[in-house]
Amino acid sequence: MNLDTLSLQQFGQPLSDITDSQVFELLLQVVKSKSDALPLNNGKKRLYYISAEFLIGKLLSNNLINLGIYNDVKEQLSKAGHSLEDVEELEVEPSLGNGGLGRLAACFIDSMSTLGLPGDGVGLMYHFGLFHQKFLNRQQTTVPDAWVSDDKWLEDEKTSFTVEFRDFSVTSELYSIDVLGYCREKKNRLRLFDLQTIDESLVSDDAIDFDKTALKKNLTLFLYPDDSDEDGQLLRVYQQYFMVSNAAQLIVKEAVERGSNVHDLADYVVIQINDTHPTMVIPELIRILTEKYGISFEESVDIVSSLVAYTNHTILAEALEKWPLKFIEKVSPKIASIIKKLDEHIRSTISDPSVQIIIDNKVHMANLAIHYGFSINGVAALHTKILEETELKPFFDLYPEKFSNKTNGITFRRWLMGCNPELAEYLDVLLGDSWRASAHLEELLAYRDNDEVLNKLQEIKQAAKDRMSRFLQDNQNAKVINDSIIDVQVKRFHEYKRQQMLLLYLIWKYFDIKSGHLPKHPITVIFGGKAAPAYVAAQDIIHAILVLSSLIANDADVSPYLQVIMIENYNVTAAEHVIPAAEISEQISLASKEASGTSNMKFMLNGAVTVCTVDGANVEIADLVGEKNIYTFGASSDEVVNLYECKGYKVQEFYEKPEIKPLVDFLISPEFISLGNEERLERLHKNLCSEDWFMTLLDLEVYIATKERVFDDYEDRRSWLQKSLVNIAMAGTFSSDRTIAEYNDEIWHLTPDK
Repeated sequence: MNLDTLSLQQFGQPLSDITDSQVFELLLQVVKSKSDALPLNNGKKRLYYISAEFLIGKLLSNNLINLGIYNDVKEQLSKAGHSLEDVEELEVEPSLGNGGLGRLAACFIDSMSTLGLPGDGVGLMYHFGLFHQKFLNRQQTTVPDAWVSDDKWLEDEKTSFTVEFRDFSVTSELYSIDVLGYCREKKNRLRLFDLQTIDESLVSDDAIDFDKTALKKNLTLFLYPDDSDEDGQLLRVYQQYFMVSNAAQLIVKEAVERGSNVHDLADYVVIQINDTHPTMVIPELIRILTEKYGISFEESVDIVSSLVAYTNHTILAEALEKWPLKFIEKVSPKIASIIKKLDEHIRSTISDPSVQIIIDNKVHMANLAIHYGFSINGVAALHTKILEETELKPFFDLYPEKFSNKTNGITFRRWLMGCNPELAEYLDVLLGDSWRASAHLEELLAYRDNDEVLNKLQEIKQAAKDRMSRFLQDNQNAKVINDSIIDVQVKRFHEYKRQQMLLLYLIWKYFDIKSGHLPKHPITVIFGGKAAPAYVAAQDIIHAILVLSSLIANDADVSPYLQVIMIENYNVTAAEHVIPAAEISEQISLASKEASGTSNMKFMLNGAVTVCTVDGANVEIADLVGEKNIYTFGASSDEVVNLYECKGYKVQEFYEKPEIKPLVDFLISPEFISLGNEERLERLHKNLCSEDWFMTLLDLEVYIATKERVFDDYEDRRSWLQKSLVNIAMAGTFSSDRTIAEYNDEIWHLTPDK
């Protein structure tokens, strides 16, 4: 493949003379030509991975890597005076997800294709994503994240289905994006349903408000529309039913085309539902089998129950969806009727009221998925233990054979080869390139005492820090302090993730520097993430962080030593710049609340050292790297669960401590209020000192002490680099290829297409 020849053919100019925009078009055609020529992974049995989110990120580099031509393309561009990084800046990022749920789904479909498993991701084509985040007056504001019209990867499958609601029906349009496996000669797809009558004009350019009742026009406008009112909640149910009805119709249609007589559907299909959002696929499939194929209700239930598997991602009550039965009756009386029948069966056979599907006139979607799915899995060892022993114990007692653990993973293609090519190339030098397929990095431990290797890792980290600095300067005019320690917490904003605890530490550090205790290295703390439009408390935390950032930046005594940066509109592209640069990874959720986490794995793989509670996959990271190479702190999962059960957490007692009270009170100090919104700051202050549901103050003192120990240890550069090396070496366990292989061996039983 000679790009210069292709450039002459297409543009009549050599590669060196065309613009970056033309280079992007050229590379797009190269990738699409090669991708179009690849057949699908095929097999009698096919997986459909249904998810409300797929946070896939930009695709050009990932596809170049998976096609095996990344280095060749990069070299040809460089010789012609072009930078692949600059070309990538021209690509729009699909806005199909928000947080870890969506990024996990993206990693999983990449690994499915890499392992040759016949299967597709299935979801919705949101025209404006969640939203595009902008900061105005040090507060989060939201505007539509338009991307569809600029996307180059979507293909129209020329397939439509009718979805019948109670009062009207709509027609869908099916689009797909090719999902290429690493060095594979076959592919899978991400398949996205859009609404044929979608009307983008319902949304203005500068706000995400729209008519939630215009259901024939709005079902695929936004991911997670604001559900703070009944119209928004109803819209969510309509949207979910639109997704699963289309998915179910597609699944049955394709199974029949492959030879199924529908009675044997489980021989042709397995469905993995990613969290509770797609749960209505269960009654929808039952409806199709009974109405369209005349199969008895009892047999339809048996068929569907043998092919649907459910992944639980949380123990948070708010995320275990419970929809009012009247909403489902309004959306689809047929689906409501089927759910009632399924509930009646459970009530007739099981006496425990806690496991019923309809409780207090609300449909518990997780309960439905557990009873009428054949597999339930958690996503980290601790998370699964909590599900089995506490949160879902009545179900585990009923169906122990259904439960298993599948610790999450990440794809090394994007989160090492793509975002940190210098480190990937150096690993090739040290280990050979077999790790790229196997994810086995343990042999790196042999270099733990090799100063030449440690120094090279330091050079690579510095280059990543420089690259991140340029990105932040170019994108939001944020200038990172030279030679500062890069300390990062990036994730969806939620009180259980405790961004507010890092905020309080930073206030402590601000006071400490003001008192004359200057850090040996400057410290740059970077936040990134969005707060849901209706989640006021999370928006208050963002506001306080932005206020503190300004306060520090304007303080000549502190600003040379401490800096706080909040990334605007944090997304996959920003993550690809920040994660390789990070030296400290903040994973400080309240123990028992984070099911797994995946940013912890990405940071670890790129050589950051983790500061964490004993929560989610942090437990497994700590087991792998050893206590000398990670910093754990805080109450244990059992302690936290006990505090909730006995109402033993007395926040006022912690707030009144002389070490804590000044930090919390600083949020409503004249210095803070002069820069901020008094209502927001007072609300956050009140939350922390009178409720603090996620126990920020419980762990604050030990967190401060741990952070100070981390910064002291950072000064021993050789020892710190050894910690970094150990983390990279032990990250192989967290390859999503391993995770997907476990799903297939233990749940799906697909035959890989050779």
